[in-house]
Amino acid sequence: MFSGGARFARFMRVFRWSTAPGCLLFLILTSSAWVSAQEPTPAAAPPPPPPPANQQPAEAPGAASSSSNKHARNNHANDFLIIGTVFTDKAFAFPNVRLRIRRTAEKKFRWEAYTNSRGEFAIRVPQGAEYEMVLIAKGYLDQSKEISAKSGISEDNVVFQMQPAAGGKK
Repeated sequence: MFSGGARFARFMRVFRWSTAPGCLLFLILTSSAWVSAQEPTPAAAPPPPPPPANQQPAEAPGAASSSSNKHARNNHANDFLIIGTVFTDKAFAFPNVRLRIRRTAEKKFRWEAYTNSRGEFAIRVPQGAEYEMVLIAKGYLDQSKEISAKSGISEDNVVFQMQPAAGGKK
């Protein structure tokens, strides 16, 4: 039994000495491959020049350029943006205030929104008209403001401070 153990110990001594040169050979081969990978590559050709500025980009094949395109209706590039904030009489943000907007010449309100938790709102309307904006909140006086979208500017920033109604509860 001991002879088997002695044989194993001798095998391990020989194996240990034979693995050391193998590891050394492995390190030499991998380091030479690593060094050759670090050498710079030959210079590539310069990138092509950018297209001329007056040339328009080509349209994708099959893209329709007619005005009846379904995405043309939903283009908001020419809309007028009404941005604003509503405050209470104590200068706190006023959430959930009802906003109604109509053209000045019309009776029907066409746009409606509510303020967010910070009392802010943003509503898109078509440019080129006069609008009336009405703010409605329970326990407060209704407020209205005329907004002109004819100036060519794409947005208007408005601020409202609501006043409590006489005898109304807050």
